[in-house]
Amino acid sequence: MDALAGLLEGPRARGAFMIRACFDPPWAIRVEDRAPLTVMLVVRGDAWITPDTGPPLRLHAGDLAIARGPDPYTCADDPATPPQALILPGAECSYPDGRPLQGSMDLGVRTWGDNLGGSTVMLIGTYLMQGEISGRLLDALPPLLSLPGDVWECPLTALLMEEIGRDEPGQEVVLDRLLDLLVIAALRAWFSRPEAAAPAWYQALADPVVGRVLRLLQDDPAHPWTVASLAAKAGVSRAALARRFSELVGEPPMTYLTGWRLALAADRLRASDATLDSIARQVGYGSAFALSSAFKRVYGVSPQEHRARAAEDAPLIGAGS
Repeated sequence: MDALAGLLEGPRARGAFMIRACFDPPWAIRVEDRAPLTVMLVVRGDAWITPDTGPPLRLHAGDLAIARGPDPYTCADDPATPPQALILPGAECSYPDGRPLQGSMDLGVRTWGDNLGGSTVMLIGTYLMQGEISGRLLDALPPLLSLPGDVWECPLTALLMEEIGRDEPGQEVVLDRLLDLLVIAALRAWFSRPEAAAPAWYQALADPVVGRVLRLLQDDPAHPWTVASLAAKAGVSRAALARRFSELVGEPPMTYLTGWRLALAADRLRASDATLDSIARQVGYGSAFALSSAFKRVYGVSPQEHRARAAEDAPLIGAGS
């Protein structure tokens, strides 16, 4: 599995919440939806993203920002503009005093704001991403990052603008896939920048030895891998692999494999109703008991408890259009 594709795996099948936001100044929206990841692409005009902690970030046309939740932030024409609306979990919208907006800012299909021809237009995509695989990458991101339009070129803007307003069968799936592509393109550009501080395992993918081993583990976690078999595949000795892997990734190969298997199991427990025996075989454990023991040791809860909590949380943060 590609490392960046892992970010978009998991319980994403419900669909991402995606809108086109159109505003004339003064405008400000307070976001408290606790979403793990939100992407904001400025198509026209300017916008400020102001987190509760940290400096405000100014965006111009062509710039993209990614906010890593659950911390709240305010999106506005100016950091001093008071919020006019509040975005809550489940794509619920209200006035700052708590009164429901009741569609007063709806401008059409997946279009929202105060003026369809507003001087500022943004494409906003929000993911519900509970999978533990995604956590490996999300933990490496700052709470708020940006890509200026002059350092990366987004080939998807025009297509997203065209597709976001359509109301046709299967349109949510089309938008999900386009948003996936946008995020992958943005993160590739971000991790190529020196200030990105990419996680060790991501940087190690470029190593001819360790990168090959990482891909073997990610692509076939159910295989009964040993350091010896991985070393043979990589064409090095066991000692050389163990030393090089630990230096670049920060943990031994088998420790990484255990974490990867359990992350996959956690994600599949949330995303499917497969039995624990089935999931155990898919991720490389010989029995449900073996998986359950390892899972509880690392996550502090049993797989059944993990699945039950996911089911309880799912309705609280929905996806809409």
